[in-house]
Formats: sequence, C-alpha cells, structure tokens
Amino acid sequence: VKRGEADAFVTMGNSGGALAVALFHLGRLPGIKRPALSTVYPTIKGPAFVIDIGANTDCKPEYLLQFAIMGSAYAERVLGIKNPRVGIVSNGEEEGKGNFLVQETVPLLKASPLNFIGNVEGKDIPAGLADVVVADGFTGNVFIKASEGVAALILEVLEREIRARPLAMVGALLAKGAFRAVKRTLDYTEYGGGALLGVDGLVIVGHGRSNAKAVKSAVRVAKTAVEGRVLDAIRSGIATEPGK
Repeated sequence: VKRGEADAFVTMGNSGGALAVALFHLGRLPGIKRPALSTVYPTIKGPAFVIDIGANTDCKPEYLLQFAIMGSAYAERVLGIKNPRVGIVSNGEEEGKGNFLVQETVPLLKASPLNFIGNVEGKDIPAGLADVVVADGFTGNVFIKASEGVAALILEVLEREIRARPLAMVGALLAKGAFRAVKRTLDYTEYGGGALLGVDGLVIVGHGRSNAKAVKSAVRVAKTAVEGRVLDAIRSGIATEPGK
C-alpha cells in the first residue's frame, strides 16, 4: 500500500498490531493527531458508523473532533448517507451532560461544518438517532462489546425458548424468513470489518474470529472505500477544521 502497489490493506489480525504496523509503515494523514478504529453498527433506521472503538482510550477534545470529521466522510462516501447526522456519546441528551471530555468537545463540534445533532445516549444509538457516533476509544469499545453480547444473548434465548415450546416451533417455522433477516442484521460477518481511519492509506480490520463470509465482506468494504475516495474526503474535511 505504501508503494502504491495496492489500494487497501485488509487484516483479521490483532487490532493493536494493525494500528502499530499502519502507523509505522503508512504514517498519519497530514493534520491528523490520532488515528481511530471504527465499525458499522446496525440500527432500526439502517447502518450507523461508530468511531473510536478502541484505538485511543484517553482522548482530547480535538481528537474527538477529528474522529467526527473522519466518520462523517466515511459515512457519506462508503455508506451513502448524505449530510450524516453526528452525535457524541454521553450519559444524557441535554447539552451540558457528560464528562469533561464530552463537555469540552461539544463546542468544537458545534463550530464545525458537520451536521452535529448533540449528545446521544446508549439507547439512542440502536434507535438510529445518529448516523455517526463519536466516542473515546474506551467508551466506544465498551459499548460495541456490550452490544455484541446483548445481540448474542437475545438470539440464544429466543432459540432456546422456541425449542422448549412445541407450538412456538410451528410459529417459528412460519416466521423462518423473518428470523433469518434479524440474524443477518445482527451478524457481524455482513459488515466485514471496521476502517482504521487517520493513517495515510486504507486499512480495514476485521474480527479475529472471522469466517470466509466476513473476510469477503471486509474486502468489499475496502473496495467501496477506495471507489468512494475516502482518504480524499478526510483530507478535505481536516482542511476545513475550525481554527485552520
């Protein structure tokens, strides 16, 4: 990728290792203070984009602003969302809620050209209130992993309870198509992997437990990102960052 022999790099390896290697070989895009890991998150209204999910556990307000700029560019170019709504994760939707980091980041987001809609709580994200969800890496990682656990719990409990009731089994057969659709929506293999944004090259990082379908999806995501010229969009967004 550094030599221009490939347009993107896809890995199912260790996320920290991928970040370290990308920084060492590709370096950061000009103006980027910290690269961030991201993922596509299923919501009632369609996919949302969550950034950061683990690359930066300790952040400054200017980092979160850049995460929002990169996430907005990705959501528009790869997910096809025009003028994506950007929200920041907080413990309350009212302005003024949140820790010091959130409170200090909100004015930066309001002053940016982004379509910033304010704070979003954990319950607002699955409801599709925001198209781009911004968080520090600690908060984002906890949220994503908790969501994965809840999704797995719901599917397992539902299957167990249906098998325990003969009449429910009949209904389940009739609703088989709907159950498949639900499972597909919650299935990480449909999304393939998350983009490592902020490095000078396209890098997609997938789950270590990925199967063949997940790898195929990750390659598809990389292709879409290349065709959508995501790096160019991020460069343009950083150039319009408040204070520049």
